[in-house]
Amino acid sequence: MIRKTVAAYLLSTLLPGAAMAGQPDPLNSPLWDYMRQRYIGDQAYEFDPRVKVSVPDFAEDPTQVPVSIDAEALAGNIQRIVVWADLNPIQHIFTYYPHPRVVPRVSLRIKVQQGTAVRAAVLTKEGIWRIGGGYLDAAGGGCTTPSAAAANPYWESHLGEMKSRFFSRNQGGRYKFKVIHPMDTGLVDAIPEFYIQQLVVRGEQGEDLARMELSQPVSENPVITLDVRDSSRRHTIWMRDNGGNEFEQAL
Repeated sequence: MIRKTVAAYLLSTLLPGAAMAGQPDPLNSPLWDYMRQRYIGDQAYEFDPRVKVSVPDFAEDPTQVPVSIDAEALAGNIQRIVVWADLNPIQHIFTYYPHPRVVPRVSLRIKVQQGTAVRAAVLTKEGIWRIGGGYLDAAGGGCTTPSAAAANPYWESHLGEMKSRFFSRNQGGRYKFKVIHPMDTGLVDAIPEFYIQQLVVRGEQGEDLARMELSQPVSENPVITLDVRDSSRRHTIWMRDNGGNEFEQAL
C-alpha cells in the first residue's frame, strides 16, 4: 500500500503562479539539473504541490514499486505528463497524454535500481511545466534483476492476455487492468529489451481518450489504474510492444 505522499512545494518567496527557472530542487537530487534539461529543457517551470507523486516509504520489492501520479487539480489545462526516476539507469517511466474526459490520475508499478527521486512534470497549455516529486528509498537492483518470465515459459503462450475490472466512484469510474508481458529492460545479460511501448484507451467512437508512452522501468506484467469521468461509456484498450505485437481488448 502506498503509505506516503510527498509533493514538491512552492518556495514561500514566490508569488502564486509565478513560474521561474532556477528554483532549488526540494528533493536535493544530484541529477536534477541534468534531468530538467533532458525532459523540459529551458522552458519555464515551477515546483507545484498540485502535482502529487505518491510512493512508498521504502521499496520492499524493487521490481514492483507502486507509484501514483495525481494532477487532477490541473485538469483541463494539461498537454502531457512526463514521469521519470532520477537515479534509474533508464530514467523515463512514461509520458501520459490525458483527454479532458479522463481524470489526469494514473497508478502503476515500476522497477528501481536504487533510492531515487521520482518526478512528474506536467506541461500546461500556457507552456509552463508544473513539477511534483517524491523520494523513494530502496535497496536497489530492480532494473537489473531478470524477470520471472525468463525462467518460466508460461508467458510465451499467454503474452498480451489482459484482465480488467471497473470500480464505480462518486464521479465517474476507475479501470484497473493487468497485461501479461515480461517488460525486460535489456540490462540483464543475454536477455534483450522487450517491453510495451504504447498504450491507448479509446472511447465508443474509436477516439483516443488516454495515450501513454511506456519505457522499460514499468514492472513485469503491468498493472495500471486509470480514472474516467463518464462511467456509462464503454472503453477499449490497445497496446503495442517493441517487438511489433499488438493487443486489444474491451475494458
